[in-house]
Amino acid sequence: MTRMRIRIDFESGGSIGPGKIALLEQIRDTGSISAAGRALGMSYRRAWLLVDDLNRIFSEPVVSAAVGGKHGGGTVLTAFGEQVIDHYRAVEREAHVATAHRLAALAAGTNPDYGTDSRVDDGSFANDPAVGPGCGPDK
Repeated sequence: MTRMRIRIDFESGGSIGPGKIALLEQIRDTGSISAAGRALGMSYRRAWLLVDDLNRIFSEPVVSAAVGGKHGGGTVLTAFGEQVIDHYRAVEREAHVATAHRLAALAAGTNPDYGTDSRVDDGSFANDPAVGPGCGPDK
């Protein structure tokens, strides 16, 4: 299936994309940065750095620490964090609707055998007959 990935780059230099949004959704679902990171196959440090970046990108926090209790603390998505997810997912849906015919046209023109070839191009030109000796990266 052909799909499109959206990354939004802000003038400030910050950005949001599918990874940060998935992290926010996991935090919402698990109530924990570490559990969210584990669910996405990333370290706690990486997840924490992404959350910190998100909280700095926006003028309001997207997540906040939950007060401890009998189940301990954790992390909760703020109402603004929910809005960020909602806006991003809406942008994805609207972009997909607006470009579906173009995506279909591009998909129709793809090589069905692409990716099935066991030969991998390592970028070295080592097996390229058009490149003479002494032209590789080690020369």
